[in-house]
Amino acid sequence: MAEEKGNGEGLLTTYTFNAGDIPVMIRITKIASDYVPQYQISIPMLAEGTKIMLNALKADLITQVKLDVAELIDPKQAAEVKRKFEQKAGELLTKQFTGVSADKRPVLISYLMQHTLGLGELEILLADESLEDIAINGPNEPIWIYHKTFGWCRTNLWIKKDETIYEYASMVGRKTGRQINVLNPIMNSYLPDGDRVNATLNPISAFGNTMSIRKFAKNPWTMPYLIQVKTINPEVAGLIWLCIQNEISLISSGGAGAGKTSFLNAMCCMIPPNQRIISIEDTRELTLPEYLHWVPMTTREANPEGKGEVTMLDLLVNSLRQRPDRIIVGEVRRQREAEVLFEAMHTGHSVYATMHADNAEEAVIRITTPPINLPKTMLPSLGGIITQFRNRRSGIRRTFEFAEITEKGDANVVYRWDPKEDILRQVGETTRLAEALMLYTGMTPKEMKEDVADKSKILKWMVDKKYFDINIVGKVSADYYMRPEEIMDAAKKGRPWA
Repeated sequence: MAEEKGNGEGLLTTYTFNAGDIPVMIRITKIASDYVPQYQISIPMLAEGTKIMLNALKADLITQVKLDVAELIDPKQAAEVKRKFEQKAGELLTKQFTGVSADKRPVLISYLMQHTLGLGELEILLADESLEDIAINGPNEPIWIYHKTFGWCRTNLWIKKDETIYEYASMVGRKTGRQINVLNPIMNSYLPDGDRVNATLNPISAFGNTMSIRKFAKNPWTMPYLIQVKTINPEVAGLIWLCIQNEISLISSGGAGAGKTSFLNAMCCMIPPNQRIISIEDTRELTLPEYLHWVPMTTREANPEGKGEVTMLDLLVNSLRQRPDRIIVGEVRRQREAEVLFEAMHTGHSVYATMHADNAEEAVIRITTPPINLPKTMLPSLGGIITQFRNRRSGIRRTFEFAEITEKGDANVVYRWDPKEDILRQVGETTRLAEALMLYTGMTPKEMKEDVADKSKILKWMVDKKYFDINIVGKVSADYYMRPEEIMDAAKKGRPWA
């Protein structure tokens, strides 16, 4: 992705990327009379007249490719369906666009594919890795996007018909066995690559049909990357690594969009490779290193007759029968889920989960009051709570607190973010964690500090070497468990490893 930045008002930035085989240019601008930036899309190789001609070919393409509905919605046949469409699209273009240049031909085919098998103009937004969310608020205003750097922006894309929004939502739903119609005007689904989709129909949404897409991270965050962007410091990251290595259960909390699930993903990259992991989510968001012994599971909604539902509780109870060493839960919301989760901790399983709470004390209150309402005596099986914070004005994300859980079930905050200095400060001492590590590993408080210091050094080394990829970070972690002296020697001498 090529990028050029500007300052203040006017041009904020420009960059390019490819959506399939289509080269796309993005300009983000800001003017004084508008409250939000403008996200402007242009496709240099596709003139408006060309788009009109290609859209006229869509019906011919769909008609000439002989497929039934089962083939279109079966993810296992997606590659073959795509191949058939590409072949037929090429034949149609040869007839209709005589003399088209070789470099432009893939662009035209990609455009046709996106507007027959895909979500049309939305495919461009889905291809932009700088975006977190895509929001269609109805046919009366342009599409909005949430940019990782500039926050909410208006785009120059506009879906001007309710019927088109409904068609896109229906297409997404069919591929995941979900329906959206007058009787079921709200749909939660996902795209094949994991992007979460929510859709509503008028009159539930007063201004028309809506569709929101929360983009799935193609390159999940890792702990070295979070250190690089100052979300967390190496010392606290090293302490979390020590907890994960020694099977201490943790909860990642935070507000909506604070990054709690992304942080959970980053933590779980450090799970030893010789252990079985079961993850349970409403929608697939987690991506773990490819070598891990990992079984991802997702819930399923009931069909229109109210049958076939598989809840998070069903999966949680079932996971305990699969001999997991580690259980990862997307989000804890209900009492029964929390009861099973904490029972799993009591029976020797390491559990990692997320929860909506703005600080560690609030997380404890949420767990011990309705609707979760667990007795406080169950909390000491949890090792710690890490809270994530997001400043919506500036867009920065920070680890706000790291707190251990005391024997009485209270939160003892050990580290807290200082917003004035923008650093994580130590504000307390670990007591319960130190006792647990001493009990189960024989580590003294001094050895614990030395181990955290070693892990911090390794994490700094990974930052220096730009080891941010999830599989590279996972490999270094796995090699550390097998050959700690060799990894430490490489970190101290600054030698490459992965």
